[in-house]
Amino acid sequence: MDRDIWNDRYAERDLVWSAEPNRFLVAEAADLVPGTALDLGAGEGRNSLWLAERGWRVTAVDFSDVALSKGRRMADDRGLDIEWVVADLGVYIPPVQAFDFVIEFYVQLAAPLRREIWRRAADAVAPDGTLLIVGHDLTNLEHGCGGPQNPAALFTPDDVVEAIEGLDVVRATRVDRPVNDQVAIDALVRAVRRGGSATYNGDTGM
Repeated sequence: MDRDIWNDRYAERDLVWSAEPNRFLVAEAADLVPGTALDLGAGEGRNSLWLAERGWRVTAVDFSDVALSKGRRMADDRGLDIEWVVADLGVYIPPVQAFDFVIEFYVQLAAPLRREIWRRAADAVAPDGTLLIVGHDLTNLEHGCGGPQNPAALFTPDDVVEAIEGLDVVRATRVDRPVNDQVAIDALVRAVRRGGSATYNGDTGM
């Protein structure tokens, strides 16, 4: 992914993405007690803003300074205190076990780099914390709509499960996301750190 290309894209209009938080974030965060949160690939910050409004202390990371500047302005307008970090996820290493909630949504990277980013994301989850990863599923190419058309940028829930260590997988499944009158297929993985042991219940929901 090229930083200049994305900066140009973010500069073309007020918001490239919706101002509303991702539907899966809203659903999966409903039972969590606010604490520290890390938003990897935050873009314009819609998910970070939503978390901060609900009491989370958020660190938002993205390689596009243009996108993060938009998020910062929206946060300032709403009186929200968010830490905005301009960094390439390919080299960014978050502090180990420092966040109660780590999220990564729709970051389009090819393996093996995305596996390394998932591993670092898992390492950043604090004891009793939660990891939530959502992205375009491989099956979306033939059975869904929109999203990247390059198979190398797509993945499955099992791909994520195989990459993360030290966490218990709570949910690993494909989920449908309405897009106008069609449906996109996403991969969703939720995991928690319990006692530092990595287990997988084998239920992919597929």
